Amino acid sequence: MPRPREVRAFSRRDFLRTVGIGIGALPTVGLGFGTLQLTGCGGSAGPTPPITRIVRWPISSQAQRQVCPVAVSAKPISPADVPGYAAYGYSAWNYGGPLPYELRTDLAPAYTGAPNVAHLLNYFSMSDIHIADKESPAQSIYVGIAGGYGSNGSSSYSPIILSTPQVLDAAIQTINALHKVTPFDLGFSLGDAADNTQYNELRWFLDTIDGKVITPSSGAHVGAATIDYQRPFYAAGLNPEIPWYQVIGNHDQFWKGSVFDDSKTRNARIATAILNMGNNSDPIEAMAETGYYMGVVNGLMPYGDILGDGPEGDFPTPPAIVADASRYSLSTSASTTVNFMQQFFTTSSNPVGHGFGQDNLASGMACYSFVPKSDIPIKFIVLDDTVKGPDNTNYAAGALDDARYNWLVDELNAGQAANQLMVICAHVPILPQTSLTDTTPHPMWPGPDYTEPYVLNKLHQYPNLILWMAGHRHVNVVTKQEDPSGDPTLGFWEVETCSLRDFPQQFRTFDIRRNRDNTVSIIITNVDPAVQDNSPAGKSRGYAIGAARIYGDYALTDTSSQSYNAELVVQLTPVMQSVISQAGTALK
Repeated sequence: MPRPREVRAFSRRDFLRTVGIGIGALPTVGLGFGTLQLTGCGGSAGPTPPITRIVRWPISSQAQRQVCPVAVSAKPISPADVPGYAAYGYSAWNYGGPLPYELRTDLAPAYTGAPNVAHLLNYFSMSDIHIADKESPAQSIYVGIAGGYGSNGSSSYSPIILSTPQVLDAAIQTINALHKVTPFDLGFSLGDAADNTQYNELRWFLDTIDGKVITPSSGAHVGAATIDYQRPFYAAGLNPEIPWYQVIGNHDQFWKGSVFDDSKTRNARIATAILNMGNNSDPIEAMAETGYYMGVVNGLMPYGDILGDGPEGDFPTPPAIVADASRYSLSTSASTTVNFMQQFFTTSSNPVGHGFGQDNLASGMACYSFVPKSDIPIKFIVLDDTVKGPDNTNYAAGALDDARYNWLVDELNAGQAANQLMVICAHVPILPQTSLTDTTPHPMWPGPDYTEPYVLNKLHQYPNLILWMAGHRHVNVVTKQEDPSGDPTLGFWEVETCSLRDFPQQFRTFDIRRNRDNTVSIIITNVDPAVQDNSPAGKSRGYAIGAARIYGDYALTDTSSQSYNAELVVQLTPVMQSVISQAGTALK
């Protein structure tokens, strides 16, 4: 890139339409009166998928360009009317030119335009992948379609849930292609790897990065022989030269990231019955209620039609599906973190544990720090800033307790004493600006003890802190966190990486460079996975754009890519200027 400075029950018609596809190559579908009963052979973990050719989903070789939605007029459309996305133009987009970089010197008033002279670190971040088991009976599809709890209905339902593993695979292939040109030193996943803290979801995430065969279906594995997003596929796998590290998110620990698991939510995941809950504005209250079946995706249909959703009065008998024991919750009443972290020791990619160590499993605290290159004085502090405990009211908020706050302060003190530049990697941002264009602060941490102003006041005591990385909000917002005293060395940048799930479906790269005047530049770049148009990942791009418009995340006339590239300049203390003066690999 250039660098200038409608909701319904399952009907007989649905049934006939369903079994009419691929007949003779699919598991048996039986229908009880008024009940969805997708059946197959096999035990409690669900039947083995049909023997079928395993496919690959290669990426495009197109150069990086902006993905720009096409302006459309308003049309009445349900989020579940997936064919209507294209019919009404909601999913239409064009390629735009490369996105330029904005030079940001807000936190470096002494910077006079000195050029970059050396590479310090080059790495990527991806976030909020939300690998989803779309056939799980424990989803919240109905409330998303019907406009139930929360302001962001797409988190409950969007057709992008059809192909989340394939989108991740395309992103990994794109990272590998970039690595061949300019090698990455490391990478990060900034939380919400799994959508619903299910074991099978997390294994699809890890196995995709490891380059294994992925069977992206569960239960009866219907459609596995004929429907593209259901087909088993060979994942490319991340280049083994690139170590990668994991941050924990709220969806990695709680039902749909919103409700502390109890017997109802745990049993729902591995049951045959589709989840029955309420439909109101509070997910915790809704989970305590009944009245509405949440539905599942029908993997026999190209557009993933929703079945078994709606008011319970519409169903003479409860809708049910084939159970699958691999859908079990990783969260327990004793710990929401340990089982999640344990899975990162069962991978073939590097390093073992992906940042988590045996001490994390013993303590249950998902925080760690490391220095990736011994000759580069940059320390990464990976902080779990998610809510903990069964009695909270907002599991999508940011929070620290005494143990994690004290750990953070100790890590900052150690890094400052060791003359290391420091980067905090967390899931939830800390008092970011509202959007790319609205600089109004957006509170994320309700407290009561460790509020954002309180923690920010502490962070501003460390001149070597240069960057806070986060995900969670699914946006590409950059916030300057200025110190109230006006000392530029006590400010730091906050960079949010958007979601691979929702539009704009991107990851970020970070290229940290030393400048001739011993300031530091953090060059951030949004990258779209180089998807093939007709692949499951390619279709997901249109679905993501359509869903963002239908749910009102972006105006129908907004044609921007929702991306942001920048060079963020950091002013260092005289001590750190001396420490880094000879560091890095000279730029050619």
